[in-house]
Amino acid sequence: MTDTTPHPLSLRGFLMLVLAGSAATIAFELYGEVISPLLGGSRLAPVPLAGSVFKALSGFQSREAANFLHYFAGCIGYPLGFALVARPLWQKFMPGLRWALVAVAFGIVQWVFALYVMAHLIAGQAPFLGFTGITWAALWGHILYALVAIGLTHHFLLKRSA
Repeated sequence: MTDTTPHPLSLRGFLMLVLAGSAATIAFELYGEVISPLLGGSRLAPVPLAGSVFKALSGFQSREAANFLHYFAGCIGYPLGFALVARPLWQKFMPGLRWALVAVAFGIVQWVFALYVMAHLIAGQAPFLGFTGITWAALWGHILYALVAIGLTHHFLLKRSA
């Protein structure tokens, strides 16, 4: 089999990653604003979290910058992280592992990054936001995000041909 995947930094590869990240961000937002609360879970608040990170880094508050940071991470940052770091590791060390399992693992890594690294280490909030309801809603939201993003990437970009 020959790998026909476009490089993530090629125009085609980058646009497909942004498309997959955008669809995944929509799924994350839909889950966080509608589905989780309907199921009795917490409503997600990623923009205020991004705002606290921005304030910790810059010293001032900006709702616009918080929105930009959140959507940049979802539409561009996380997809590039997958394409440039997680996917090569997956292909090198566990190429036979199903994409859905890789997506669940990547979603958990995103959750740790968002709620421990960004929220705690940078913004100074409690680790994993104190393991409250929002913590678990965020875990499922990040797993859903990764399943959508990697599923679309796998379907449209990771084509293999003989």
